[in-house]
Amino acid sequence: MYEDSWHSFVPTSNASNQKLGESSTLSDHRRRESLLQQPTANGFADTERVDRVSGPLDAPTRPISPPKATVLQRANSYSAFYDAAIAQLNKDKPKAPDSHRDQNVIDNDLKFLAWHGKVEGRLSAAADAEYEQHYDNLILTQSHMDSLLDMTNSNLDRLADLAKSFAAVETQTTAFRARCEGLLTDQKRISKISKDLEDNLQFYSYLEPISRRLNAPNAGNTVRSREFSEMLATLDHCLRYVHSHSGHNEAESYRSRYRLLMTRALTLIRNHFVSSLRDVTGDVQKRIADRQLNDTTMSTLLYAKFRVGAPELKTIGKEIQKRAMLEEGAGSGSEAEYQSLMNELYQAYSAARTRLVLPVLRKKVADIAITPSTSKDLVAFARSAIGYFRGICLDEFQLWEEWFEGNDSLYDFLESICDSLYDHLKPRIIHETQILKLCELCTLLQTRYMRDEDDEQESIVPGQLDFSSLVIPILEDAQTRLVFRAQTVLRDDIERFKPKPELINSLIKGSSTVTSNGKSTGPVTSGKRNSRMSVPSTPIPKTPRIVDEAGDDDDTRDARWGFDSEAAHHGWYPTLRKAIWLLSRIYRLVNSAVFDDLAHQIVHQTNMSLHQASLLISSKAQPIDGHLFLIRHLLLLKSQIVAFDIEFVTPEVSFDFSGVTNTFWELRERGGLFNPANLVRLVGSGLIPRVVENMLDAKAELDGRLRTVINDFTTSSAANMTDSISPGVLNRKGFDVSKVLPKLQLSLQEGLDPLRQKLNAYLDDIRTKETLMAAVQDQVIQNYELFYDHYVEISRLKGKMISRKGKNREEGVWDVDTFADWVAAVSESVHTGKGGRTRSGSQA
Repeated sequence: MYEDSWHSFVPTSNASNQKLGESSTLSDHRRRESLLQQPTANGFADTERVDRVSGPLDAPTRPISPPKATVLQRANSYSAFYDAAIAQLNKDKPKAPDSHRDQNVIDNDLKFLAWHGKVEGRLSAAADAEYEQHYDNLILTQSHMDSLLDMTNSNLDRLADLAKSFAAVETQTTAFRARCEGLLTDQKRISKISKDLEDNLQFYSYLEPISRRLNAPNAGNTVRSREFSEMLATLDHCLRYVHSHSGHNEAESYRSRYRLLMTRALTLIRNHFVSSLRDVTGDVQKRIADRQLNDTTMSTLLYAKFRVGAPELKTIGKEIQKRAMLEEGAGSGSEAEYQSLMNELYQAYSAARTRLVLPVLRKKVADIAITPSTSKDLVAFARSAIGYFRGICLDEFQLWEEWFEGNDSLYDFLESICDSLYDHLKPRIIHETQILKLCELCTLLQTRYMRDEDDEQESIVPGQLDFSSLVIPILEDAQTRLVFRAQTVLRDDIERFKPKPELINSLIKGSSTVTSNGKSTGPVTSGKRNSRMSVPSTPIPKTPRIVDEAGDDDDTRDARWGFDSEAAHHGWYPTLRKAIWLLSRIYRLVNSAVFDDLAHQIVHQTNMSLHQASLLISSKAQPIDGHLFLIRHLLLLKSQIVAFDIEFVTPEVSFDFSGVTNTFWELRERGGLFNPANLVRLVGSGLIPRVVENMLDAKAELDGRLRTVINDFTTSSAANMTDSISPGVLNRKGFDVSKVLPKLQLSLQEGLDPLRQKLNAYLDDIRTKETLMAAVQDQVIQNYELFYDHYVEISRLKGKMISRKGKNREEGVWDVDTFADWVAAVSESVHTGKGGRTRSGSQA
């Protein structure tokens, strides 16, 4: 707490080699030099800087302050202390006058002892004076320290009191702060309540001024002003606020009153819009009625006059349109609140434009209808009339965009304009009987005016007229009439087709054809036909071929083909030609589902017609002729319908309960309705309803019919050549197995050549002919295999063991492999020989 200098009063002297008796000339305020100061390095005490203490210690001449710290050296011995003390005494001893020196002369022992006692007393006093002074200093220091401690304790007590005061102040300040924060919170809450009240009351305060404004006599003249639009926006805010705060008192009342004001304001807009539109329409009608106008002047009146005030009316019309929107969460069948007002604007505009434009359109359509080039030609009339109406619709579309925002009710208006076009076209379409004209009309509408739904690039561009939606009614009428005429052709020319005997005789090939008068026309040469009778083989087309009808009669209609000469389809059955012609005409002109259904009916009826023709041919010639005729035409039909992309149609499955009804009726009549034996016996005979498929898939039906006729052809042809080994021949009496093989060989040699000639006569495709020939050979081998297995079985029962490999030399029966090799060799030789005879016959 205190510095070290407080404990030292005698500083160390830096001087040395000074005399002990030298007196000090220090100031009075300095303390006396210490006698205990250690000598310096030369053996004497350093007394140069020892100050004499002048005056009492308790009365200092300056404020008490710590002295400068000094390092004192301890005396080495008593002699050194003694010398220092003598030197000090001599220095402190006052100089007596010379007259008294003799009195102090020591001349005896008593004086010396007395002097010695005095000197020793002075020395002792001098030696104790320093300690007493130090003691006094210690007492003074102690008192000073005690005063400092008292001051420190007092200061600590004051600081403790201050700390308590500060804590109390902090507590009071915290409480004051909390109270202030509470007051501020209350102030904010009250301010917010005040602001909310002001805001809430603000939306209720608009009612009276808006009511006075809308009920003013000249309120309708202000609908084009900016203040009127701002008033409508204010009403929107008020309605939204009242709707979202339905818990307020009288909120529903204010909401209904605000809605009445909104309806009143929008009604004023409607009235002004209709009135302005009526004025413009009346002015145009008056000018048209006053004088005859040309097309340019008429266009100026009909369109330019309507474009003058359109922007302002469009702006006020938007005020109704943007409030005629459905709210979020509304049902699909619901209508916006103010949609009826917007519909009235649309209706007023449509009625005004219709009154002006419709007379002009009717006059123009009537002029087109009486023009010689279009009066009797449906397609020419449709092309001219639709082109003119398309231009009018484009002009009306552009004018509509200047009056309204969006295309709502636009196409309804355009359809009303096109009613005159529909009225002229629909009767002509209904009375049109030529399928070619109907097809040409559908093609015109689809290629020129309709959009391709599969093409994404042809999507509707905003701001562009979709004229295809206006042509759809015409296209639907044309397609309906086309389907009706196609069904009529299907019924009359395919389903009810009755072939004449001459036609059936002309279809029989490979033998003498008998005409109706009994005369023979001569045989058809097998193999390669001569130049006059040959028909070039026609490759299967990859795309539908279109046949053009020359006239209304059947002979000329079936004679001409639009893509090729008549010789390309020589020998086709008329119903097949008619079916392909009909499919090629309606393909891609009607809806895909309608085409698929109609195509299935056409293919089905054609298939039935070909089957009936094959039966007639089989009855007049041979079954093989009927089979080959049917195979040829079914292959042609299958190759032709591939290009039409006929989709699979699920057959309509129904249940026939007529058998169940008849069975129960019979049981009731017989009296055995409750007899279990009768029920069990009649379960399989009609008690269970039959499943009836009304319509099969055309392709599946055609493939099934083709497989059946090929199977019948191979079976019957093989049966004719293997009649000698028919089932049951081994069980006949007098049967000689050794004669079987020669008869069979002769029958095959005589039957394969006519069979190949028949195939060449009916079929042109070499692959088809070879496939059928191979199928007949396989069937012959199968028939022989059945005969051989039966023969081996009977021989085994009789005790004869016959080897299944190689020839049976005893009875002349071959095994199956040997017979198959022989049949293949005979077929190859017949094919080669037929070629040679054909060449020789051609040379002759």
